Amino acid sequence: MITKKNNSIKVIALGGIGEIGKNMHLVEVDKDIFVIDAGLMFPEEEMLGIDIVIPDITYLIENKDRVKAIFLSHGHEDHFGALAYVLRQVDAPVYGTKLTLALANAKLKEQEYQGKVNFNEIDSSTIVEMETVNVSFFRTNHSIPDSVGICIHTSEGIIVYTGDFKFDQGATKLYKPEIGKMAAIGEEGVLCLLSDSTEAEKPGYTTSEATVEREMSNAFYNAPGRIIAACFASDINRIQHIFNASAENNRKVAVVGKSLEQIYHIALDLGYLEVAEDLIIPISNLKDYQDHEIVILMTGSQGEPIEALQKMTKHTHKLVNIQPGDTVLIAASPLRGSELFLSKTVDMLFRAGANVVSGKRALHVSSHGSQEELKFMINLMNPKYLIPVHGEYRMLKAHRKIAMECGMKDHQIIIADRGEVVEAKEGKLSIVGKVPSGNVLIDGIGVGDVGNIVLRDRKLLSQDGILIVVVTLAKQDKKIAAGPEIISRGFVYVRESEKLMEDSTKLVRDIVERIISKDSFEWASLKQEIRDELNRYLYEKTKRRPMILPIIMEI
Repeated sequence: MITKKNNSIKVIALGGIGEIGKNMHLVEVDKDIFVIDAGLMFPEEEMLGIDIVIPDITYLIENKDRVKAIFLSHGHEDHFGALAYVLRQVDAPVYGTKLTLALANAKLKEQEYQGKVNFNEIDSSTIVEMETVNVSFFRTNHSIPDSVGICIHTSEGIIVYTGDFKFDQGATKLYKPEIGKMAAIGEEGVLCLLSDSTEAEKPGYTTSEATVEREMSNAFYNAPGRIIAACFASDINRIQHIFNASAENNRKVAVVGKSLEQIYHIALDLGYLEVAEDLIIPISNLKDYQDHEIVILMTGSQGEPIEALQKMTKHTHKLVNIQPGDTVLIAASPLRGSELFLSKTVDMLFRAGANVVSGKRALHVSSHGSQEELKFMINLMNPKYLIPVHGEYRMLKAHRKIAMECGMKDHQIIIADRGEVVEAKEGKLSIVGKVPSGNVLIDGIGVGDVGNIVLRDRKLLSQDGILIVVVTLAKQDKKIAAGPEIISRGFVYVRESEKLMEDSTKLVRDIVERIISKDSFEWASLKQEIRDELNRYLYEKTKRRPMILPIIMEI
């Protein structure tokens, strides 16, 4: 593939290095910037009340006129979930496969993105011709169909981004990787390989999905009553296994969970799921079937099932609750840091009378390649340099060790930090600087307005913080003697939200003046009115519900 001579080539990770999730990489060729993935990360334990975390895109905003395209590797939120926030700041065409773009479009609507998006559908045979580079793709094997690796063709060699991948010898047609094409890319000459490091600490090969499907069918066959199958909403391969096992064992499937229903319908409409028409039933029809004829396929609010399972054990779930004799199949691994939460949930399920099938039996396997598969990718691509990505620091170091076992030298493996600029000059890669990087915290509709000060208070107040409203009344004169004064703790940082606080103060003043002008009133009713109206207003403006504590004093 012919490309013009490039004078400057840089690779920058804004996320996905030293962490799991939030994958976002920039390839800067001459004056042009190409964005590869725009992912989010779910909050860590200390980020109380935060919904999601996205990369700091200050550098992109500062150079938005140079951004030529955004390329998405596949349809998981840790690779495309921050797209709406990027597109609000940067106007660039978005390239992705059919399923990836459909899921990204659905996410944009969910995040109430109002702008127009220039979506461009690609497949593994597409070549995108840009002014400075050409971009090509190759199909990879992951837990979701339509996953691709991305190749930026420069005059110094190809920059290859693998996306998430593994090599499953039992992969079905939708999931087969293009191994021959990968080898051809390696023959053409790879300057730099950005390769998935998630399972770099795991020896051998990742267990085949064929093993999972076999175990799933056996578990279904041996279950006496209802089956509740819990999985990630975006794990389409696992969803297909559950449908197959249900059909084999003459069970009907009810799909529960908003995100799961949405992804299921998109994948089904596009032909990425094979489901018999009479297999799926509405949740309201469960009573028409005996327990041994039912499978409930479920997930939770963010596509993660464990929290929803806890609600079922407590009988607080809106649609389904655990009953004695249920078999719960947990076909998902816990998110990082939630292992203890999963353990407690399993214990609660047993207490509720369910039989839990999880852990020891292979109902879920990783969707990332283990050490031998990472070696295979390195040998196929034969890169001049390797940049391990998509992993915590220890995983990146483990990937370095794997590469050296494949014959690469220490200087050929670059473990960069977030924001560090890796530049190619005369065929050599080195770290030459740093751009702004870090976490932007999303809470409700607020983007980056919650910082360390608010989070510190939230550690004490646990969720959305507290608002203290202080008013002093001259009851004889039916007037406000002092205030209202509003004190925020763990809700918003006052200095950065002056308009919101001013409007809230005016709202409280109006409420108090209206009520105290009456012939008689009760303190309790005044306090309740302040709580209700202020709560409604603040939720409308911020999508947060702080604890509101009115303090009324009289002189």
